[in-house]
Amino acid sequence: MAGNDLGSLLGGLLGGGGGQGGSGSGGGGAGNVLGALLGALMGGAGGARTGGGANNPLGGLMDMLTRSGLADQAQSWIGTGENQPVSGAQISEALPDETLQQVAAQAGVSPEQAADQIAQSLPQAVDRLTPGGEIPSGSIEDIIRQQKF
Repeated sequence: MAGNDLGSLLGGLLGGGGGQGGSGSGGGGAGNVLGALLGALMGGAGGARTGGGANNPLGGLMDMLTRSGLADQAQSWIGTGENQPVSGAQISEALPDETLQQVAAQAGVSPEQAADQIAQSLPQAVDRLTPGGEIPSGSIEDIIRQQKF
């Protein structure tokens, strides 16, 4: 499934390899949760597709965070300065319930754990995916592959 492929790519991007290692908080686990999130935003979650297009849900995710009062945090990840943190509770509020449920089910964790993992890894992932200070165009898979060294 696309979420698994994205999870492997994101795990590599975040420095955790592509491994399916159990409960550790390394890049592989974070990549799996973020991959599931981006996969859900690309395809399944009703109403979650905004901006960014079907192949690159990053813009839609940033729009969602901005509408949820997290504009400063989201912009800090895209920009070149220090990344501002977010909490799992803020992520839970920003994402549609059905999206978070889908991500949690795909990652094999509770919705609260999924939100916490997203909150921990999303700032770094967005920062790495936007090295020029703006959301790049193209498919999310292509963008991730371009960022790997």
